[in-house]
Amino acid sequence: MRSSKKADYDAIVVGAGFSGIRSLWELGQLGLTAKCFEAGSDVGGAWYWNGYPGARTDSEAWVYVMNFVPELKNEWNYSERYPSQQEVQRYLSKVVDHFNLRKSIEFETRITAAHYSDSENIWTITTEAGLSTTCRYFLAASGPLSVAKAPPFAGLESYTGEWYQTSTWPTQQVNFQGKRVAIVGTGATGVQIIPKLANVAKELTVFQRTPNYVLPGRNYAIDEDHATEIKRNYDSTWDRASTHPFGLAMKSSGKTVENVTDTNEIKQILDAGWESGGFHFQFETLDDLFSNQKSNDIASEYLRQKIHAVVQDPETAKILSPKYPFLSKRPPCGHFYYEAYNRPNVKLVDISKDDMVLYEKGIRTKSGAEYEFDIIIFALGFDAATGALSEMDVKGSQGTSLGDHWAKRVETFAGVLVPGFPNMFLVCGPHVPFGNMPVVLEIGVSWIGKTLRHMEKNKLTKIEVSQTAVDVWSSHLDEAFKATLLAESAKTSGAWFVGANIPGKASNVLFYFGGIPTWNAWLEEEARMMWANMIFSLPEGIEKRQNPNR
Repeated sequence: MRSSKKADYDAIVVGAGFSGIRSLWELGQLGLTAKCFEAGSDVGGAWYWNGYPGARTDSEAWVYVMNFVPELKNEWNYSERYPSQQEVQRYLSKVVDHFNLRKSIEFETRITAAHYSDSENIWTITTEAGLSTTCRYFLAASGPLSVAKAPPFAGLESYTGEWYQTSTWPTQQVNFQGKRVAIVGTGATGVQIIPKLANVAKELTVFQRTPNYVLPGRNYAIDEDHATEIKRNYDSTWDRASTHPFGLAMKSSGKTVENVTDTNEIKQILDAGWESGGFHFQFETLDDLFSNQKSNDIASEYLRQKIHAVVQDPETAKILSPKYPFLSKRPPCGHFYYEAYNRPNVKLVDISKDDMVLYEKGIRTKSGAEYEFDIIIFALGFDAATGALSEMDVKGSQGTSLGDHWAKRVETFAGVLVPGFPNMFLVCGPHVPFGNMPVVLEIGVSWIGKTLRHMEKNKLTKIEVSQTAVDVWSSHLDEAFKATLLAESAKTSGAWFVGANIPGKASNVLFYFGGIPTWNAWLEEEARMMWANMIFSLPEGIEKRQNPNR
């Protein structure tokens, strides 16, 4: 079938972060007309909105780039091992300007609805202002972490001081000097902002419900010689990251708790990971941390001992020490996080068994304690993977609501297509591999581009994924997750990668834990088999499950 109505654009992209920028470029390479809508006033996506003090990547600079623009490697240098929010946004701006993509982006435009018409085979994308634009292909590139978890605490409207959410940080500078400040939340964001504010606030009180295993980042400045080395090794570094299960330029040690039995040698292995900093601890120490309970127990206890070694007050160290297995939640990278609790102006409040409400002067716990604050900061995390699309009014074939469709069980094909939503492609949404997103993004958008090229070449007007293909993928997704130690502990510890951090949200495996190479193989096999699991529509309206020229 081919629509009798001409769409305004061949494709519409929602979101101008990493995902949206990469999608826009891909569409341009295909010769398709495209429009991108972005709620912010500049590119960056999460890196635009999350401008709080201390915001930076947890991935190392040499793998936090866009591989489709290797020519920029000689024009761009990150200045630190873990680039700051400001640097990442500048990098994305340079990419956009290099390819003149800004002309295709409409900023300060929030999309509230995307509806598919069966009769016209067209998507209608509607803005918050009520303006509509039509397209043949809808690319949802809002990113996995774009919808913040709203403060759920009663009494917020009665609080008379200043309050902020880290996920929508104001562009104007916030003055913390000499202020009594509260931070609610100790996830990756809280871990970054706490050491920064500890230096300026008169009093900093941290409210923690669930502690994290925080790995030392070991950040450092990248000098000229190191920058030259990064450029020289660019291709080999990217190749190594692309073949790593989590998209990082790291190499497994080949050591497990089964083949290393000497306790001193195990400690040396873990010490090396701790000193290397960041994710090297989980990916270059013991290879069976995700799958062997004994190995995980050893690493978990090692990290708890490190917390007690750094934090001087034993009771504070105890509260900061998780009891759940390491990796049940994504471990953040800290930059003097535990050291901040040794300062006399920093206090930790355990609310794991206590509720809290706000009142006019600050925070009151259910147990009766009252704390007065000038500023309260909520670092509560995100409604991950599905949040942005579920919040938007997305309706597919026969008016099916995506929010309703995903309410109980999230279904996709390999994180790129959704059954019942023709010509809609997900870009870094649910079910993509859990890992370094620039690597995931490059593989995913390349496959989407390959699919669109196939459709345009063969004059195929519509793509749908078969329910059988979705069911097979869903089973594989679940099996990959169950093969880890995380299946139960992720839920009980409130991990966002299963939606357990959002009250009332059904528990789902939101990301793929089978590794990037295996995911890439799934996508490549589908293309090699000429998209045999897809249902295409020809101009005549004849449906086939494969390339009509095959």
